[in-house]
Formats: sequence, structure tokens, C-alpha cells
Amino acid sequence: MDADLTFSSRRSPVVCLHGCVASSQSLASTVGLDVLKLGGNAADAAVAIAAALAVTEPFSTGPGGDAFCLFYNGKTGEISGINGSGRSPKAQTLDLMEGRGYTADAPPSLFDVLNVTVPGAPACWCDTVHLFGSGKLSLQGVLGGAVELAEVGFPVAEVTAHHWAKGVAALRDAGKELGGDLLLDNRAPKCGQVFRNPALAQTLKELGERGKAGFYQGRVAQAIVDVIGRHGGVMTLDDLSGHDSEVITPISTEYKGVHLWEPPPNSQGLAALLLLNILENFSVKGLGHNSSDYIHVLVEAVRLALTDALCYLGDPNHVTLPVQTLLHKTYSQQRARSISMNRAMEGVKPGQMTGSDTVYLCVIDSQGNACSFVNSTYMAFGTGLVPNGCGFSLQNRGANFSLHRNHLNCVAGGKRPYHTIIAALLTDSAPKPQLLAALGVMGAFMQPQGHIQVLLNMLEFGMNPQQALDAPRVHVQYDHRADEWVINLEEGVDGKVAKELRRRGHRVNWPVTGHERSQFGRGQIITVGEWWNTSVNQAAHSTRVLWGGSDPRADGCAQGY
Repeated sequence: MDADLTFSSRRSPVVCLHGCVASSQSLASTVGLDVLKLGGNAADAAVAIAAALAVTEPFSTGPGGDAFCLFYNGKTGEISGINGSGRSPKAQTLDLMEGRGYTADAPPSLFDVLNVTVPGAPACWCDTVHLFGSGKLSLQGVLGGAVELAEVGFPVAEVTAHHWAKGVAALRDAGKELGGDLLLDNRAPKCGQVFRNPALAQTLKELGERGKAGFYQGRVAQAIVDVIGRHGGVMTLDDLSGHDSEVITPISTEYKGVHLWEPPPNSQGLAALLLLNILENFSVKGLGHNSSDYIHVLVEAVRLALTDALCYLGDPNHVTLPVQTLLHKTYSQQRARSISMNRAMEGVKPGQMTGSDTVYLCVIDSQGNACSFVNSTYMAFGTGLVPNGCGFSLQNRGANFSLHRNHLNCVAGGKRPYHTIIAALLTDSAPKPQLLAALGVMGAFMQPQGHIQVLLNMLEFGMNPQQALDAPRVHVQYDHRADEWVINLEEGVDGKVAKELRRRGHRVNWPVTGHERSQFGRGQIITVGEWWNTSVNQAAHSTRVLWGGSDPRADGCAQGY
């Protein structure tokens, strides 16, 4: 495959009447659409897609990872969700870590077995179907499409093949070998090659037949504990059997008459809301899309929001978090005043930042329900540890714990780490919130940045969902080696903008091209109506139309009927 990834075509938004799905793999989107046509609702279809993505994109997601779900009830307007993130083993204390020679300055390798937290995705799948599903399909029925893909096989897509190989190479460079269930003749499959995963098919069957017990007890649980134990980890069967999801009340902020909803901590949805609150203090539209002024303000706001999130965000069951104080508009006004239009700020530092491989998907059904869903193993294949005969790898989400003893996010037994994955919903601000969109952009600390960029593309700059995802993006990250922030600008941003940002004191990486574009995340958006189009009289549109967009940086698509 060519090393370059050129964007040589355009996509139109998908428009449809009854139901719409969007994901990073076209085969997974088809599985979700099939569930809708069988009578399932948005929650059923979302879980079907998540399971199918575990088959078709195993370096990004799978039963060995975590998930978060937000659900909009079309009848009541109620918005609720599920925190499907797992906890550290009870025996994994800071004393244990220090006893093995690890410190904040010398943490374990990103792929170390001590970074495995209890997989939360399977319980989240079960609970999403149970709490929010239509009741017309069994869990077996919901997972059936993924089981078929795993048993019969599927041709590997182009971008997928690249990242599959990259993930395998990274593990081998770290002295680790990925389990044979996820390789083809001991290597990553190439684009167009058919890949089968009968071991994962069996795992999904057991989950469908027995529910949570099919994963957290019995054969699969024993295989997880065995592979972790062989590599020096401390997870037990009790850690697995004691896991459950948590029903959550999403947090939100209002921006120009709309509400953005995100999962609460330990998820970093807080960072997206902090970022939007800061940007509310500027005339975003007047700055001009991707102008030097717009990107400068966006970058400075990202630095402030991420710094606050990394300082104050952790597991709310272990520490008290000042969420409401941080989300108060007076706080964002105070933070916004620290931004100068002429010069980059000095002295803004966050905690540890690492990479991510994640999938985001969304569904809106004919009853007006919406499901915004995100699923991840964190870095490519997580730790790369594959439980025998199970067909999936175990996440390395524990790499986000701090080893500073007094930090809110300090590692402790039975604790959930700072979590990067977030799913979002957008509603109006009426007493009964009316759904405007389900949206998300995956990609570690890019996620809150991506959420806000695509949202502003629609709200401020009038782009349709596909245009909002197509537009060049900005990625702000912290380079710990150089002790400075870096602004990554995607190809398509004007070179004069990059030059002006450098003049203001920013370190700029431009243009980012080819497969390096993956750092900007892969998003999906489905809107109800074209509220983002100010030239259209919305009152004249009596028929509800769904508009779907899917990120060109991935292999997926939006589909509708």
C-alpha cells in the first residue's frame, strides 16, 4: 500500500427519513442498519455496530476495552448514559507499583501488563441493550451480525490494513508479540485479504447466550486472568466478576441556544465543555474558519481546558471533583481573559499525554431515539495481550493513571483512570430537549478538540455534517521531551496561517499529510434536520430528515433508509 493517503474524492451527506447509522467501517454500518430494519432501535443498532467493529477493526476496539454510551429517548426527551469503563485490580496499589521500581518519572511501559484494567465494554453492551434497547431483539440477535463477520470472514479495508500493520510493528518494537488470533500467517492482513476470527465469534456467542456472566465468569474470565498472571499482573477472577457498569447523568453546557452533552468524569467530556465555555467569550464566526486568529484562540483555549481536566479529573467514587465550579460561566470568562491575541501563553502545562486507537459510532432511529457510542482499547491493540482462544486483546487504559501520590488520578486498587473516550449529543435548550445531533470524534486527547471543531463548523460556519468532518483540523499536543506545546495543522490549512502562528510564538507542524492525518481523529455525525443551515426556513420543513456524515480519514460511511 502506498505510504501516502491522498484525499482524491468528495462525499455528500447521507440524507434519509427513517434511520441512520455512521461508523468507521462500512461493514459495521451495514450490520447496524440491518438491526434497525429488523425492528431494533438506536441502542440495539449501536451495540451491533460496536461488536462488528471489534471484528473488523480489532486494533482499535473489542471486548478487551472500555465503552461509554449516551442515549436520547425520543419519547421523553430524557438523556442518560452508561459509564462502561473498568477499574484497576484491587491489588494494584501505588505501593505495589513502587515496590516494582516504578515512579512518576519512570512509569511502566505503555504495553505493560500492569496497565490492564478490567474490560468494561462487554458489560456496557449488555446494559445498553437491557436499559435502552427496543426489547424486540435478544442480545444474541443484536450480536448476530458481528458473529457472522467473525465466522465467515471479511475483506480488510485500506486504512484499517495500514493501522493494523502499524500496531503490530509497534508491539514488536517493544519486544511483544500479538496473539495469533489477530494475525494472518503471523502478520497483519493486507488490504483486500479476507480475515476470520472464530475465537472472537465464540466469545461473542457466549456473551449473547449468557450475558455478562459469559464474559466476566467462566472460560473467558479464566483466560484473561491466566494471560495477565503469566506476564506478572495481579488481576483476579474476583476483579472480573465484581465489575459492573454505572448508569450516569450526562453533564452539559449551553452555547448560543444549544446544549452539548458529554459523559461526566472519569471521562474527559468535561474538557470539551470547558473548551466550549472558553470559546463562548470570543466572536468565533467573526474570526473566520481556520484563520490564524481562530486557530490561535482555539489552541490557547485547548491548552487551558486540557490543563484543567488533567489537574482536576479522576474517579468521582474515590475523590471529590469540582465539576460544577469548573463549568460555571464566570470561571470560563476568567480563563478566557488570560488569552492574548498577539502572543502564545507561557507556563501552561498538562499531565502525561499518550496516543489512542478508538472507534466512535452513532445511530438515530425512526422513533427519534439516538445513541452516541464510543469503544476503545486505548493504544493499538492495547497491551497486545490476547487471552487464549478469545480473539481479542486487552486494553492498556491504566497507562493514564498518575503515579504521583497526591494526584486526584493516582493509581489505587479498584479505581477507574482518567478516561479519554467520550461520546456527545446536541439538543436545543427547550424545557424538553429536542435532539439536534449525535456526534463524536475519537483520538485520545484529540477528542474534546475534535468535538468542538466539528460542532463549531456546523454552528458557526454553516457546514453540513459531512463538510464539518471533511474540513482540515487542528490538533494541540504537549511534547514532554521538548517541554512545549505543538500545534499540528492538517493539509488544507493555509501556509500563511502556519507562518503567522509561528510569529505569535507557537511551535507549528504543517502540513500534516497522508496517514499522519489519523492524529486528527475519525468522527461521525448524524443530525435531525438542517438546523446548521441558516438560509433554510426550518419551520417550512414538516418532514423530519436525517443528515449523516462519516470521516474521510477512516474506511467507514454513514448509511440510512
